[in-house]
Amino acid sequence: MSGHNRWTKIKRKKEAMGASKGALFTKLIREVTVAARSGGGDPDHNARLRSAVLAAREANMPADNITRAIKKGTGELEGVNYEELTYEGYGPGGVAFVLEILTDNKNRTAGDVRAIFTKGGGSMAASGAVAFQFDHKGVIPVKKGASEDEVMELALEAGAEDVLSDGDGGFEVRTDTGSLMQVHKALEGKLPVGAPKMAYLPKSTVQVSGDTAEKVLRLVENLEENDDVQHVYTNFEISDEEMAAIESRVQ
Repeated sequence: MSGHNRWTKIKRKKEAMGASKGALFTKLIREVTVAARSGGGDPDHNARLRSAVLAAREANMPADNITRAIKKGTGELEGVNYEELTYEGYGPGGVAFVLEILTDNKNRTAGDVRAIFTKGGGSMAASGAVAFQFDHKGVIPVKKGASEDEVMELALEAGAEDVLSDGDGGFEVRTDTGSLMQVHKALEGKLPVGAPKMAYLPKSTVQVSGDTAEKVLRLVENLEENDDVQHVYTNFEISDEEMAAIESRVQ
């Protein structure tokens, strides 16, 4: 999925430039709060919170913001009660979408997300209609520096299922959901790992190009701009050549 990875890199670049830093912080704070509410405020005994805190630190979120979010989750400070939902849908070209939602008003969010899909040439789908096309897995990014053989050996020894190149000199270690934190802790200090996360990974991909590719990317971006949408997972694939052509047209 090289074209897909290229899109991920573009988004990271935007975030680094501050274009969407505020929106990113909003989503990270919600995740920290909900993780603390569901499993307690100690990252050493709450795998989801540990993952959320590491992601927040990786995004250079101030420590005070993280502490406040944890206290709101544990009830030490007053906070909003968020509901966790999963939405499914289809975009242009039959591309499948799975969205992870954290919202304080599910009626508002459902209406907003449905409108984004409709405007983007897609539609919402019933629960279970799309998710079967994805596997729910643990993902640990490994930054540049280590060789593939080294990453593979250490990852499999730690209990990982697979290692894939990210197309940018780094790697992606994949685990079953129950082993994510165990594998991450085993790799820390041995490899330059990023924050671990759970993700919906497509079992197969849909190749898109031309106008359809642009519409799919626009739909992904519009969904990600919604504060209640934590994560957008899709199964589209765009070739590097097509992605470069789209970049040249939108710059």
